[in-house]
Amino acid sequence: MSEKQHKAEHRSRPDSPEFRAFIAKGWADHDESLPAQTEAAQYAAARREAVSAAFPGERVVVPAGGLKVRSNDTDYVFRPHTAFAHLTGLGSDREPDAVLVLDPLEEGGHEAVLYFRPLAGRDTEEFFADSRVGEFWVGRRPTLAGMSAELGVATRDLSELPDAVAKDVGAVTVRVVREADAEVAAVVETARSQSAEHSAEAASEADLELSRFLSTLRLVKDEWEVDQMQLACDATAEAFDAVVAELPEAVRRGRGERWVEGVFGLHARHAGNGVGYDSICAAGDHATTLHWIRNTGEVRDGELLLLDAGVEVDSLFTADVTRTVPVNGTFTEIQRKVYEAVLEAQEAGIAAARPGNKFSDIHAAAIRVIATKLFEWGLLPEGVTVESTLDPEHGQLHRRWMVHGTSHHLGIDVHDCAMALREDYMDAELKPGMVLTVEPGLYFKADDLLVPEEYRGIGVRIEDDVVITEDGCRNLSAALPRSADDVEAWVRAGGQR
Repeated sequence: MSEKQHKAEHRSRPDSPEFRAFIAKGWADHDESLPAQTEAAQYAAARREAVSAAFPGERVVVPAGGLKVRSNDTDYVFRPHTAFAHLTGLGSDREPDAVLVLDPLEEGGHEAVLYFRPLAGRDTEEFFADSRVGEFWVGRRPTLAGMSAELGVATRDLSELPDAVAKDVGAVTVRVVREADAEVAAVVETARSQSAEHSAEAASEADLELSRFLSTLRLVKDEWEVDQMQLACDATAEAFDAVVAELPEAVRRGRGERWVEGVFGLHARHAGNGVGYDSICAAGDHATTLHWIRNTGEVRDGELLLLDAGVEVDSLFTADVTRTVPVNGTFTEIQRKVYEAVLEAQEAGIAAARPGNKFSDIHAAAIRVIATKLFEWGLLPEGVTVESTLDPEHGQLHRRWMVHGTSHHLGIDVHDCAMALREDYMDAELKPGMVLTVEPGLYFKADDLLVPEEYRGIGVRIEDDVVITEDGCRNLSAALPRSADDVEAWVRAGGQR
């Protein structure tokens, strides 16, 4: 018995025949009309064609993944695996345990088949007794016909998956996104092991190649994906406005970082699926911790608040934006000095985000500004120049105050395309349709004795999301203020832009 079956069995309760008969009757008929194919699904079809062309004659298995336990018998809200969402168009919390199979056709190409658990009848025990998937507990699921109409693919009951995967195995190579669902990966491996030519090592490498391809496939966004990214950035800007409006309340209430997190999360959940990642709501010295997601601190007058957060829309595309603002609406002299240095670095990075340049050129442009500022301020050790610290073989001492990269790809995952090879990512040429972050920063920790006291406890990051265009880039999050003067005016106006 699998873990999923065990949980369902454990949660079910024995009931009398009288109860079973009673609960199965007296329900109005479901609406049997079929939904129209979604716009997301229409664009997903082209992506499947790319996969089909890359793996001719092979069976490709892409699981959505299953529910994950949060505590005891309660689950996290389901989010499908990114590759599955990208190739089907299903987003939000749809269809745990579903599996997309691209089955090779004799005449060439593939048939896309979605295996999932369809709506169960009201005369079944699942309907009323299964608290994990039953309609009575978690709501109605689609029918096979309904899902086929929505996605434009063939559909089958999930119980048919093992036989479908094993069909002609040996003669047909089978690949699976194994990290998406361990149980489905085991089903595939069991089927593959029946072939005399099976090699676990070769199968593992084939699976890794598939995952890399699907990750690389997301590097260049189509027009619909770029529109989704714009929606995510627009919703994020409104959530940032709401946070700025609540800064006085965050100061007054105490535990202000939690208040900031809650305000942003409220707007993210209302505008989309929720937050795209745990929000970084870092005030004061906490802003010098790059991934401060505890959000347990105070928000104090006179300090800076670094908010790194993004709304994930229903299609699962997420923004990733950072603004650093003076809580009381006015930068101190040293805060402004650091802020404007970071802004200058970001402007240099954005200018480098253009077709023909390499992805790494964005970081090179931004970090040169950072290194130059640190040199001009006398923070680099004696004898260390800008050129020497930028030398990757002998220097990089500036990284003490900006240890992270300036950019990453962005999309369905906040750190999208992460399995792409270095030559397709870091060393790759920028192309129209790529969506990237540009996010330099400077972080002077409160206990850093190598900087003057006036710098200590100041952390600044400015981050925007840009899409590469034919002649440069477009800032998707440009609606939010960036200059020091504009940021001060924004805070003083209570989030009004």
